[in-house]
Amino acid sequence: MRVVAGTLKGRSIKAVKGTNTRPTTDKVKENVFNIIGPYFDGGLALDLFGGSGNLGIESLSRGIERVIFVDRDNVAIQTIKQNIKELKMEDKVEVYRNDAFKALKAIVKRGLKFDLIFLDPPYKGQRINEIIEFISKNNLLNPGGIIMAECLKEDELHTTVGEIVSCKREVYGITAITIYHLPDERREG
Repeated sequence: MRVVAGTLKGRSIKAVKGTNTRPTTDKVKENVFNIIGPYFDGGLALDLFGGSGNLGIESLSRGIERVIFVDRDNVAIQTIKQNIKELKMEDKVEVYRNDAFKALKAIVKRGLKFDLIFLDPPYKGQRINEIIEFISKNNLLNPGGIIMAECLKEDELHTTVGEIVSCKREVYGITAITIYHLPDERREG
């Protein structure tokens, strides 16, 4: 895997060893960022199922200011830390080993809000709808903010959750990417 664009373009990202994670391919990643960006002027991102850190690192390369990485798998956490260290991005990240919902509850306590959230959980037993409901209920997305959710193409995700609405869905083989956003009334109309 490589960083596709931005300040780290072409740099390698190590994958998580084993079969517990499924990295987003460079082609899908490039298409996703063309939809949601492709570049950012600062902001805070959450990579809730970090894996290797692939999506969060790409967002840093493209201008996101800070990323919080979360994964419950110790091997994934060590891979994220190694990738971040090799890319010299330690001062721009926080890395936590935790369950997604426990991490979200800790984020609520900290009063954080995000401009970009990546939801790329393991396909089996994913709870994306519940996670987006939690994000909406606890106001974790800034106005104008974006959520990128990756799941199997046959999985049905809500199109609207509170004020968060899906604005695009793309299918790549067995994978579906759904992009959500929280409209920013200051910019619209």
